[in-house]
Amino acid sequence: MNRTELLPDRPGIPPMAKLPDPEVIDPEALARAYDAGEIDLICVVGPTASGKTRYAVQLAKALGNAEILSADSRQVYRGMDIGTGKDLCEYDDVPYHLIDIVPAGAKFNIYQYQAAFADAWAAVREKGAIPILCGGSGLYIEAATKAYKFEKQNGVDPSRLPQKPYYIGTLVTREERVERIDRRLEERLKDGLVEEVRGLLETVPAPDLIYYGLEYKFVTQYVLGELSYEDMVVGLGNAIHQFAKRQMTWFRGMERDGIRIHWTRP
Repeated sequence: MNRTELLPDRPGIPPMAKLPDPEVIDPEALARAYDAGEIDLICVVGPTASGKTRYAVQLAKALGNAEILSADSRQVYRGMDIGTGKDLCEYDDVPYHLIDIVPAGAKFNIYQYQAAFADAWAAVREKGAIPILCGGSGLYIEAATKAYKFEKQNGVDPSRLPQKPYYIGTLVTREERVERIDRRLEERLKDGLVEEVRGLLETVPAPDLIYYGLEYKFVTQYVLGELSYEDMVVGLGNAIHQFAKRQMTWFRGMERDGIRIHWTRP
């Protein structure tokens, strides 16, 4: 089944606003800034299918002594691998944190993530390594880098969190992003996404799996017989495209709030 045939008009997906101009990021300059205390965290952000994980790994290798902390709201769950796009093979020998830390079916809230991030960030720095936060979950990124957004009695003490993050955004055109999302969904279905969901349903109630959204919502509905295969693929593809647009809107909103994101072509 050809994805371009299933999504000829991309209904409900508005065009992107003008893209920011890309910058060239110098890893050596970043390392010097970190050693000088000018920054205390490198944060790689971007919409889904923008190449941010691969870029973060390449950056970590270029820095020579860096570790990656995930800012993905679903990769924290064990057993949810294909649907969340963990792609752990991409990390090669670069250490990573905040992936596979709770069982599928659990409810992991933003305050738990903030506390887990604070511990992991401190541990990486204590080892003398440079921490790189990488992900597309805007709320998780802000939980790690903008603690003042949370009430003090619920959140981590702000002194335990980064004070001088340096943001890098992975930049792709709308056309590239659409093509990558379509191709990646097709690959995940071939790699066993439906089978992964069937396996999860043996221990995780369907409403809990649907709660995680996107792949787990649509594929669960297909497995339960509520959607045809074609309707699942079309609906899921459109939902991912809309999600990517919302991610980019969130990051541009961060810029409007005064955060400088250094956009680059990975």
